[in-house]
Amino acid sequence: METGEPDEDVPGIGTGSTTATTDGETEEEVREEWTRYEFDGEPKISVEDLDVYYGDDHAIQSVSMEIPEKSVTALIGPSGCGKSTFLRCLNRMNDRIKSARIDGSVKLDGQEIYQDSVDLVELRKRVGMVFQSPNPFPKSIRDNIAYGPRKHGDIEKGLLARLLGRSDEEKERELVERSLRQAALWDEVEDRLDDNALGLSGGQQQRLCIARALATDPDVILMDEPASALDPIATSKIEDLIDELSKEYTVVVVTHNMQQAARISDQTAVFLTGGVLVEYDDTDAIFENPESQRVEDYISGKFG
Repeated sequence: METGEPDEDVPGIGTGSTTATTDGETEEEVREEWTRYEFDGEPKISVEDLDVYYGDDHAIQSVSMEIPEKSVTALIGPSGCGKSTFLRCLNRMNDRIKSARIDGSVKLDGQEIYQDSVDLVELRKRVGMVFQSPNPFPKSIRDNIAYGPRKHGDIEKGLLARLLGRSDEEKERELVERSLRQAALWDEVEDRLDDNALGLSGGQQQRLCIARALATDPDVILMDEPASALDPIATSKIEDLIDELSKEYTVVVVTHNMQQAARISDQTAVFLTGGVLVEYDDTDAIFENPESQRVEDYISGKFG
């Protein structure tokens, strides 16, 4: 399980070099072509020479990759390899960690997100995030969905708004229903929208959190092990939902479950010891014919 704590500090590698490895890993030269994933169209997200430090710990080492739009990209690898750290770089969530330092470039639709002029509220509206454990607000189901749009000023409601003729109650009703339908939850909760969201089951709470992220009309949805705390039936619903969402959104998912990555993703990036991206390719290629011996060993369960 990955948390907000720094990843392990392990001697690093660069392109064309070898690394110290954990038990079970093969000593191996990492080749740049193993991570040069090609696809049609412009990338939704472009990462170049990304390094992340927590104090003296080098958590992510010179990662470069491009993520296509309207697809599912899975990030896999053993605990402590930097998957969640990398994910949080894509909407600058690591800015919340005082010891974190980020070098390199991350571009969203060609625009650099690591510059002082970037509005972080607007960035996180465009790049939403769903965490490992469901974290609904202790509010009604309706208020959970409407919270973001109200905060961003997309919906006005209340006495003053009504007096000024600006009340968006109908718009809010439509947004709540649309978001819950997109998250495959509407049919289960339509008759109890004013109930406290904490009364939902774990799987329903996670789909509510996805609906809450969708309510702000994002371009990208980041998911950090969204089904790891759920039972198999709830997990299956989340996986089906991810597949549906990828038709309209760019989805990036961290998972420890390799079978899940194989089921849900279009392309897979494998992070291994020391926060290094070792291989990135079509998911079928990664699982059926990886270039790296270390990746093959990891997928076959020899370590990790």
